[in-house]
Amino acid sequence: MANLKVTPAQEKEVKAIGFLRNKGTDNFSARIITINGKITAEQQKVIGEAAEKFGRGEVTFTSRLTIEVPGVPYDKITEFQEYIAKADLVTGGTGSKVRPVVACKGTVCHHGLTDTFAVSEELHDMFYNGYDSVKLPHKFKIAVGGCPNSCMKPTTNDLSIVGQLVPHYDSDLCMGCKKCSVEDVCPIGAAKVVDGVLEITDECNNCGKCVGACHFDAIPDGTHGYQIAIGGMWGKRKQEAIAFNKIFSAEELHETVEKVILLYREKGQTGERVAQFVNRYGFENIEKEVLSDEILARKEEILNAQLHLTGGATC
Repeated sequence: MANLKVTPAQEKEVKAIGFLRNKGTDNFSARIITINGKITAEQQKVIGEAAEKFGRGEVTFTSRLTIEVPGVPYDKITEFQEYIAKADLVTGGTGSKVRPVVACKGTVCHHGLTDTFAVSEELHDMFYNGYDSVKLPHKFKIAVGGCPNSCMKPTTNDLSIVGQLVPHYDSDLCMGCKKCSVEDVCPIGAAKVVDGVLEITDECNNCGKCVGACHFDAIPDGTHGYQIAIGGMWGKRKQEAIAFNKIFSAEELHETVEKVILLYREKGQTGERVAQFVNRYGFENIEKEVLSDEILARKEEILNAQLHLTGGATC
């Protein structure tokens, strides 16, 4: 192995700004934040130029839709940051805090029930940028899915947001058709004709496919909203997020996410992932606090508290 000159202290310092050491070398992978996995053609061009100028001419992609440029020497880190800044790009995405938000392409997907790019940009600005200095018990990952297809596996994240379209069903308008167009269009068999009347079972995941499908307008429209779930984890330990027993409106979305973060910061133990916090503190207790406004009344107190200063993951 080559004689390494970069010290562990220097390695830790630059990791905090998004530079991760390449194994066995004094070079680093620069982690570039994309906000939600979407960048412009001009930004792509600048990243490619930076990879050739400062790295080894390669660009890699992370599972959280950030971009990494490997092979950047320690003494070129500042120059690298200055070069990509001309395209409004920054490095980061590490530490025990809110991480870059992941979103599917629901904005442009024909299955999409919400503007995932817009939602994720708002969350990025509010909590990745706005909470940048807020230390949490562990990393906090947010994922935004456009529909129940869950293409980017949102429920494996600490906080999951999934677009919903809750159907408005008027059973009085059901004609009990032998070949029910709603039953035919339901992808999971949650809509069934029983004794000549359409029933929508609890299996319905609010995908919205049935809205407008009835020829007699029994389901003419629906309400758009969001399912929010917490406690997902995928890695050394695995756990699926648990959904709150409510569909949240667009107006409720941001403050609900903030309540979860504040409660996790206040009641979570240092080194504890949200999944572990849920298991220890109890989902019912968390749901009760998140669905009230009490936690917001103590926002400044919680944010100013000297918590989680020692670090150290327990998973």
